[in-house]
Amino acid sequence: MGFTLEKHMCTLLGLMVLFPAFCTSQFSDSRATYYGSPDCYGTPRGACGFGEYGRTINDGYVSGVSKLYTNGSGCGACYQVRCKNPQYCNSDGVNVVVTDHGEGDRTDFIMSPRAYSKLALPSATKELFACGVVEVEYRRISCQYSGCNVMYKVHEHSKYPDYLALIVIYVAGQNDVTAVEIWQEDCKEWIPMRRAFGAVWDMANPPSGSVTLRFQATGNAGYTYWVQSTNAIPQDWKAGAAYDSAVQLT
Repeated sequence: MGFTLEKHMCTLLGLMVLFPAFCTSQFSDSRATYYGSPDCYGTPRGACGFGEYGRTINDGYVSGVSKLYTNGSGCGACYQVRCKNPQYCNSDGVNVVVTDHGEGDRTDFIMSPRAYSKLALPSATKELFACGVVEVEYRRISCQYSGCNVMYKVHEHSKYPDYLALIVIYVAGQNDVTAVEIWQEDCKEWIPMRRAFGAVWDMANPPSGSVTLRFQATGNAGYTYWVQSTNAIPQDWKAGAAYDSAVQLT
């Protein structure tokens, strides 16, 4: 059965909880800034194609990135970012989810105002925003979703049954989705989907009937493997609906 993401409950109202990886990675130096947002959350028009999911996931602690975008495979990745100005910034920083692409003044992170404010000491938020751009250090961390499997959201631009576009969301661990394939029963073979943009994968004239998918995950050490969903998307799939894969990564 399909359902909208607004109705999907993962625990804690569908918010993501991020934890540093057990294998501690080294921090890299960079710079961070923020973009305008009327409610301080993310934007549904991000380059990853996440829509409303990309605005509110992780309680709106989200960011656009530049080189870390890597042609869309960096969408959904999780990072710990710490400001290096002890006068204004706390020592923990903020854990963000990549939902967009953006470039600023030699910055790797362009954060939602909500995420940017999380860098600051409680008494120095205004001062940090006045800086505009700050020196930071960052590292990749694992994404952990409480009560969630990997989900397939059917993009709103999909047109049943002639055009199917999917977004793979709630991917845990330090994994990038680098390929998606559909099983074609009559030919007994896997057919690759095209990365349309960001995290959106599409196919014109998809196979009829229920849709069985597998996706390629690349882990933090560069190890690549295929994961096949144990739940198929029903043959009467609908644009905007999300379907449970019944699998999750670590």
